[in-house]
Amino acid sequence: MTRHTHTKAVIYCRVSDPKQKVRGDGLGSQETRCREYAKYRQLDVVTVIKEDYTGATSQRPGFKSLLAFLRKNRSDPHIVIIDDLSRLARDVVAFRKCRSEISAASGILESPSIVFGENSDSYFVENVLASAAQHQREKNAEQTKNRMHARAQNGFWIYGEPKGYRYDKAPAGGKMMYRHEPVATIVAEALEGFASGRFESQAEVKRFLEAQPLFPKNKKGQLTIERIRIMLTQPLYAGYLEVPKWGISLRKAQHEPLISFETYTRIQERLYGKPRAPTRVDINEAFALRGFLCCSDCSHPYTANYSRGSKGKLYPYYLCRQPGCPSNSKSIARDKVETAFEELLKSLAPAQELFDIAAFVFREMWDEQASNAKARKKEMAKEIAEIERKISQVVDRIVDAENKTVMKALEQRLDELERRKLLLGENVAKCGTPIRGYDESFRTSMEFLASPWILWNSDRLEDKRAAVRLAFNDNLKYDRNEGFRTPEISMPFKALQGISEEKELMARPAGFEPATTRLEGGCSIQLSYGRG
Repeated sequence: MTRHTHTKAVIYCRVSDPKQKVRGDGLGSQETRCREYAKYRQLDVVTVIKEDYTGATSQRPGFKSLLAFLRKNRSDPHIVIIDDLSRLARDVVAFRKCRSEISAASGILESPSIVFGENSDSYFVENVLASAAQHQREKNAEQTKNRMHARAQNGFWIYGEPKGYRYDKAPAGGKMMYRHEPVATIVAEALEGFASGRFESQAEVKRFLEAQPLFPKNKKGQLTIERIRIMLTQPLYAGYLEVPKWGISLRKAQHEPLISFETYTRIQERLYGKPRAPTRVDINEAFALRGFLCCSDCSHPYTANYSRGSKGKLYPYYLCRQPGCPSNSKSIARDKVETAFEELLKSLAPAQELFDIAAFVFREMWDEQASNAKARKKEMAKEIAEIERKISQVVDRIVDAENKTVMKALEQRLDELERRKLLLGENVAKCGTPIRGYDESFRTSMEFLASPWILWNSDRLEDKRAAVRLAFNDNLKYDRNEGFRTPEISMPFKALQGISEEKELMARPAGFEPATTRLEGGCSIQLSYGRG
């Protein structure tokens, strides 16, 4: 065995995974073993280079630093100590390259595990050991992939957890995703809001999440639209997973969902269904009606801006910019418009007795739907059976198909059937057992119907704009002299108006006994009316 007379040494330690830094084969244990070898050889260790990087390549930051150090001290060659051959590389080609580059930089390779030589026998042994290290690396990768594949097939997510979840130990062993509050609740609100139309676009979801101080963001306190798109298309939030590259189709996952699969489906329909006009990026809290407010003369949307007064104070205005319009460039004070809008909302509020009738009717409809749950459950079970029959037929056709285009179309059809089956299965499981009771489900809706202006008075922009969408079916036309034109109100308020008109037709002159109105289901309720 050749012993070199050089007295200076540099230690090189490497692990493939940062987690290995704290395990038995971590960087610390490698350094200790190398230092013991240096002490035995009476070598002076001048530096230690550590890194966590794959051994499949020689292009590693730490190894480049080692070569730079050796080249800088080429006049005084150093011995390079490694714990084991596999620490230098886990690939035959990479090992030979690392070995030759160390020699070219005047480094001398030594290890307490193997004697490096400059003859054919030594090269043969080194290559065999490098080949064994490569085989072990590849085998570990295969086993890891197989375990990950099997775990994903069993419904466990195997990659980084999405926002709103975090990994923790599962009762049956391994790790599993669990809700991470309060982020989970924030994510659920954003997803439900987009599905229901509360947020018209991905940009509005982005603004909502950026306004949440507890939701994680980038260093600039922002989120990208791409990050929002990933959230909206992630089935994990609905309690399902898929890994297409491994042929793992959509299936029920083991973790708790934040939203229902039905909500997830509505989100996909909104994303990939009928195209919608993009939301203006210049909408902000200062002009909440921008995009909803139109000029009564030309029907084009009003724009908005600030005008500086003689003393430098800024005043907010809405105005029409349409060329040729009689109202072109005629400013309307924002406060005047929004005060009139609040009065318009207040005019939609029904009288208390009318509201009580509506609440009674809605409750009766709720109870009727609940009583029909068994019939609906039976119908959905039949549809599931029919879908399973169709799935079987499609699978048979895929097996017999030879044309790639036909196979692709059949696979797409199979995916659609599977998703429809999952949706129906979820609905069957929930049918007849509502997550919330009537009062909890309709409390917010009834509060809005009773006082629609309260939502408008919220400090949040999305609430203000939601109030407009919920109360009106179309844009609002505003005349700078006469105010709002008759708007197209939404269906709930139309229904209340219909009940009101029916009540007026049935009302008797003052002095008669209270009138009785017949409601759906054969029920009746007495109404008392005053004059006028």
